[in-house]
Amino acid sequence: MTTPERPLAWLDGQLLPLDEARVPVLDRGFLFGDGVYEVLPVYGGHPCRMDEHLERLATSLAATGIPNPYDRPGWRRLLTQLAEANGGGDLALYLQVTRGVAPKRDHAVAPGLVPTVFAMAMPLPPRPAEVAEHGITAVTLPDTRWALCQIKAITLLANVMQKQAATTQGADEALLVRDGRVVEATASNVFAVIDDVLVTPPVDPGMLTGVTRNLVLELARADGIEYREEELLMTRLATASEIWVTSSTREVSPVTTLDGRPVGDGRPGPLWRKINRLYQEYKAGLAAA
Repeated sequence: MTTPERPLAWLDGQLLPLDEARVPVLDRGFLFGDGVYEVLPVYGGHPCRMDEHLERLATSLAATGIPNPYDRPGWRRLLTQLAEANGGGDLALYLQVTRGVAPKRDHAVAPGLVPTVFAMAMPLPPRPAEVAEHGITAVTLPDTRWALCQIKAITLLANVMQKQAATTQGADEALLVRDGRVVEATASNVFAVIDDVLVTPPVDPGMLTGVTRNLVLELARADGIEYREEELLMTRLATASEIWVTSSTREVSPVTTLDGRPVGDGRPGPLWRKINRLYQEYKAGLAAA
């Protein structure tokens, strides 16, 4: 299938060119950030872990009290149609559900609102070769976000500000620290290799459950790699021989510099190379399905 000259989006039941998509200014997503979202990768035209992403979407919608506009088969049809309409291949599908268009700006939710559903497809380029060779840089910052981070909400101002603070310091990512422990990064989950054991923070309301995070744990378990889900204290992170960040679009990226100091020997480590190989094999199997 060929890629359309103009990317196509889905908005409230219809496909249309992305640059023609419009949402009313009284939409509560625009006024209050009152909505949730998901991002899922597509490899070779095949969505990756769609059921897991849709389960997380359903969890976020239930937590915010926004009615789920589609059942699971309906979401699958929508996202498959969107990917095909945009040429298939490797894509990142972004979908957003807001509480809908209100009759007036009011913090209180008016009865009978119909959720707004928007989705678009973006090209998903291969990870830059230099990431696998040299890794990325990160800094640590205080976690100033709200206390319900398990909801994948579109209210991401704190994350944006923290990512910009990292960029200003010349870093690619920021690891967020609360009460002396690393929670996650601005747009990814965090792993560390400490005393030859893979460690990642346990899921709690202060962090978002990562689909890629869970896939990494699944790959590690299948390969017999020892791992633990436990608090990642800053004092322990300082002893890590490897640090990684994971997300649907950046896959598993090694952090080789943290707060200006090398992690381990300053190069992507051996356990990352193993997990990365397993991850790439998983992707290849999905694309070939």
